[in-house]
Amino acid sequence: MFARTERLLLRPGWLEDAPALAQAIGEEAVVRNLATAPWPYGIEEAQKFLAMPLYPDQPRFLIFARTGGAPRLVGGCGIKPDEDGRPELGYWIARPYWGLGFATEAGRQLMHIARAMNLPKLSAGHFLDNPASGAVLRKLGFRPTGKIAQRYSLARGGEAACALFEEGDADVDAIATPMRSRIGVDEDFREEFRLMAA
Repeated sequence: MFARTERLLLRPGWLEDAPALAQAIGEEAVVRNLATAPWPYGIEEAQKFLAMPLYPDQPRFLIFARTGGAPRLVGGCGIKPDEDGRPELGYWIARPYWGLGFATEAGRQLMHIARAMNLPKLSAGHFLDNPASGAVLRKLGFRPTGKIAQRYSLARGGEAACALFEEGDADVDAIATPMRSRIGVDEDFREEFRLMAA
């Protein structure tokens, strides 16, 4: 399964993606905000992740920015069961691409995919020391449950407090608008993207 948004391509990861994946996610500031990714994260960890089986009810994608040249790996997203067995939305963005709205754009597309698959309402969460992820969830129409749970983080080597969210009833298209006001037209985005990648 593939999906395209205004600026992104979401597709399953392939073993050939291992070097790019290891480079994109292989920073402690990124990995420590995930529950199941180890630290340090190198090419062997990327290969193991990419070799994991895919299940029809648990879509998993790498996120690529569509530019004038070859797409660039900027993150990952997916849906898998949470500790209570409910479908949980998760995502990560490589550090050079924080603040560009990629997590919101990919998350919105993932929610459309979940609706097309007739999945139940999604859950989500973020470690308390990662409030930017909570802002993304709110943009996607998730609402805090008011519950804080201790969740294990492999990269942290222990449990950390996690704020729990549930999907709201609002229309995702009405809530999560693309970050065009920040990026400008396509040529402005491409130029900014070229400068970031240099």
